[in-house]
Amino acid sequence: MLSVLFILAFAAVFHGILGRTRSLLSGRKGPKILQPVYNVILLFRKGEVISQDSGKIFQLAPTVSFAAVLIAMMMTPFGKLGSFISFSGDFILFAYLLAVSRFAMILGALDTASSFEGMGASREALYGMLAEPAFFVLAGTFAMLTGHNSFAGIFGFFDMTNLNAVIPELLAAFAFFLMLLVETGRLPVDDPRTHLELTMIHEVMILDYSGFDLALIHVTTYIKAAVYSALTALCVLPGNLHTAIYMPLFVVLIVLVPVITGFFESFRARNRLQRNPSYILTITVMAIVSFITAAII
Repeated sequence: MLSVLFILAFAAVFHGILGRTRSLLSGRKGPKILQPVYNVILLFRKGEVISQDSGKIFQLAPTVSFAAVLIAMMMTPFGKLGSFISFSGDFILFAYLLAVSRFAMILGALDTASSFEGMGASREALYGMLAEPAFFVLAGTFAMLTGHNSFAGIFGFFDMTNLNAVIPELLAAFAFFLMLLVETGRLPVDDPRTHLELTMIHEVMILDYSGFDLALIHVTTYIKAAVYSALTALCVLPGNLHTAIYMPLFVVLIVLVPVITGFFESFRARNRLQRNPSYILTITVMAIVSFITAAII
């Protein structure tokens, strides 16, 4: 249960740390670290405006998406604390829960009867299809390296002291970091601050949402960011370290993820829309290289 509480706590500050990093790098003080939390609380207190053209799927999509990501979060280890839910092959359910979350939001966007939001839903489906194979290849790599087939078992037996395993594990960490950018709609794939209609992806799908539903969507994104940050940090820590050393290092690494993301976004322009598929495919290529390296070892 502690792992769930810690991931939720980190989800609350992830975008705040990211925003503060970007502000400092551009010479501004920036918003408070907890400002995204205040914004979500404000949205929870507001009423909703629902179009007459939208149906029940539109109203259910944020709740289904949030529930799927919440269950996936319970399978994510937080360092040596392990995960709230753990069983053999849990990473397969984890991947499909994230897919259910994405599918629900795609259906919600299509249910608005808006061709504009349908355009965003089409791009979301394409990017998800391109990114998912990378996760399964990495899961296979981890199972082969450690001999375990659950998140808790895999990350408990990572051995960064073995020089042969360093390359596939570092490649996996970078792949998870890129997945974070894709799944949460960050640069260079997407820009949550954009107002360029023809290049919007994630944000165009939620244009019709307001109030409670919009708050749920934001919270879902925050949790996704925290989950992928945890997986990225877990990939670069030896599982055989003592808990007293492992946990502080893990906390430092997981906090570094939004800092690196903010630094990355401050000096990187958004991709052209046509380049995004090939950019996302590089994640799968990276995962395949990690798998081949592990197989040779």
